[in-house]
Amino acid sequence: MALRRRQSAGYLANHMARLFAIQLAKRLQRLGLAPAQFAVLLVLWENDALTQKELVELLDLEQATVVNTLNRMERDGLIVRKRHPRDGRSQIICITPKARGLEAPATRLAIAVNAQALAGLTDAARETLLDLMRRVVEKQRAGRKRLPRM
Repeated sequence: MALRRRQSAGYLANHMARLFAIQLAKRLQRLGLAPAQFAVLLVLWENDALTQKELVELLDLEQATVVNTLNRMERDGLIVRKRHPRDGRSQIICITPKARGLEAPATRLAIAVNAQALAGLTDAARETLLDLMRRVVEKQRAGRKRLPRM
């Protein structure tokens, strides 16, 4: 049995994600943000003051990727690292006023990208798609946690 790209959930999800990222990157560039920084900010705008470990888990990214992104964000004045009050080995990642000021314009841009991408769908179809995507993400996350380490 051959795997056809138009019947592959993984291929289609990856392709869709790349197209979203391209459109988002074009718009975020006006604000001096990269998509990776925006992803971190989305989490921090909801839950300011997280540890690096918590960010890695919430973003489902490799530690090294998150560290590199955080280093750029710190350099750009978007985050500050503070000592964890109870764990001397950990740091708390906090957003700066500059990052807080980018929340409304960056969110507007992301909403526009989503609206453009989903414009051909009815409201019901949009909600169904988002629900199905959330379910697949949760299933993938749960499955990943059960995989043995190599």
